[in-house]
Amino acid sequence: MSYLERQRQPSCLQFVAHSPYNPEMLKKILLLSIPVAIAATGLYLYYNRRTSDERITKAFEWLDDPSSHPEFTMTAGTKCGDAPFIFPTDGLAGFIWDDSFRPGHRHSGIDIFGGTDVGITPVVAAYPGYLTREADWKSSVIIRVTEDPLRAGRQIWVYYTHMADSQGNSFISPDFPLGTSEVYVEAGTLLGYQGNYSGDPNNPVGVHLHISVVQDDGFGNFTNELEIKNTYDPSPYFGLPLNANTNFDTVPVCQ
Repeated sequence: MSYLERQRQPSCLQFVAHSPYNPEMLKKILLLSIPVAIAATGLYLYYNRRTSDERITKAFEWLDDPSSHPEFTMTAGTKCGDAPFIFPTDGLAGFIWDDSFRPGHRHSGIDIFGGTDVGITPVVAAYPGYLTREADWKSSVIIRVTEDPLRAGRQIWVYYTHMADSQGNSFISPDFPLGTSEVYVEAGTLLGYQGNYSGDPNNPVGVHLHISVVQDDGFGNFTNELEIKNTYDPSPYFGLPLNANTNFDTVPVCQ
């Protein structure tokens, strides 16, 4: 059903307004809807508090003063156990896969905060592959991994973004100018530096790297990274607890 078709569907209140039993039916619907709304709100708040509050509180303590919790800081190039990916930048994994910042939102990757100003903290490739930077990508690159190290025969993509300042001045390495396509890079190759680009100069994000493991569409193209259904849980790729559904209270670091 298209957006316009959905807009044309009658709401409950519209139906009641055209019913011969308007007052009584409306009263019943309102009486039923209030406890349902309260319950839904309570469940949402409980779920998000349960899955993130303790971990997010620790992350904000670090962001206020990175020296207060040095044990939360990861280093670029670190490899956790037998996991195939290396950590792509210095900093703290503050928001992880499937975190939620608002109703209906599901975070599709990892946000790693360097605790520095823009353009200072390096970002490196987490795994070898073929790098593309589309012609209008001010802060992003994506790397095609021809063979998923966790599943033979499957292609994946690794997406890196926010490598520009609030005005869109890029911090991506000059080795990868706009329009770069299919340039092979090794793990550890410098891609750029953390920034705070959001697309809106008046509303920059915090200085960080966002990285996600993106599905292939089956025809050799990457899918829309903004939708979590198009991404994979990054936990096994990095050997870290990066899934908000199972990590309620731990800042992800190598054990």
